[in-house]
Amino acid sequence: MSQIVAPAANPSPLTTLTEDEILFRDNIRQFADERVRPLAKEMDEKGVFDKNLIQQFFQLGLMGIEVPEQYGGGGGKFFEAILAVEELSRADASAGVIVDVQNTLVNNALLRWTTEEQRKRYLPRTVADTVGAYALSEAGSGSDAFALKGSDYLLNGRKLWITNGNEAGLFILFATIDPSAGYKGITAFIIEKDFPGFTVGKKEDKLGIRASSTCELILEDCRVPKENVLGEAGKGYKIAIETLNEGRIGIGAQMLGVARGAWEYAAKYAQERKQFGKALADFQGVQFQIAQMATDIEAARLLVYNAARMKDAGVNFVKEAAMTKLFCSQVAERVTSLAIEIYGGYGFTKDYPVEKYWRDAKIGKIYEGTSNMQLQTIAKLVLGGK
Repeated sequence: MSQIVAPAANPSPLTTLTEDEILFRDNIRQFADERVRPLAKEMDEKGVFDKNLIQQFFQLGLMGIEVPEQYGGGGGKFFEAILAVEELSRADASAGVIVDVQNTLVNNALLRWTTEEQRKRYLPRTVADTVGAYALSEAGSGSDAFALKGSDYLLNGRKLWITNGNEAGLFILFATIDPSAGYKGITAFIIEKDFPGFTVGKKEDKLGIRASSTCELILEDCRVPKENVLGEAGKGYKIAIETLNEGRIGIGAQMLGVARGAWEYAAKYAQERKQFGKALADFQGVQFQIAQMATDIEAARLLVYNAARMKDAGVNFVKEAAMTKLFCSQVAERVTSLAIEIYGGYGFTKDYPVEKYWRDAKIGKIYEGTSNMQLQTIAKLVLGGK
């Protein structure tokens, strides 16, 4: 029998950050508190994201965290992108999702599936000044691509619910080139906003994340060069599914940030608000609510950090990503709802910040795969594919 050798050092706790990660997180937290939070209410009311704030995202390097330095990016890890999404979402979920889509979906797809020529052409733009969008959802009619003789494709159809639609200059868009092939006929394309035949349509008037634009995309004989196929023809489904697996960790981080932001306001209010001569936080019933919220948030953080670390370690994280999105969206909904109740009648008004967190939390159960889709994925994996 071989000898069992003890490990040289104990593993670090899951929430322990390196010095570089702490510095990165603290810088984002300060930026979120000083620059994002003061604009959150106005952006929510107007339903428009501040353009100067997006420029600051680029200047801070938040739009290309994982992009290698040779293309102008930060050369960081996926975990750092997740920290950024969490900290921004603590101040404003719309800010968090803009950075999330850019890093976990658009840049992620470009890094994994492009040719070197495509990387040189597009990554410096997504790092420096071009917002990206990920165009997958569509109406029942779908989006079709017809291959012309020569070098171009003609795309026709509509996309719905596209995050960053108004701000984006670049779109990762999925269309069917062979309907008879089913999902194997789906192809991914890199679309530039000024391509002929491509227009951004109606912007949705939403319950939450109102400053983040959610738009319809219209393609009418949109001409796309064959050099703009992402990956290869027929690989669109694979690209979409594998990219969304990482995106779900990002949504988990967004929901974690939303829950944290609401909890911090609720805990502070409970300590300051007097009722019957005592602070709300002196009543056991309120203490129990605050404690349960904090416990849920800590459990959500462990799921998010673990899934992100797994991605960076190169191990399979599909189940953990689905669990992260499922659980964190549930936690965000519960915590933000309780935060309103702790504020009482004031929490139900727009004069106080917690109602916005509750509205922003709801989308977590819907986009990038509904909660039922996450449950289906988890069930399939834990039951061994049955």
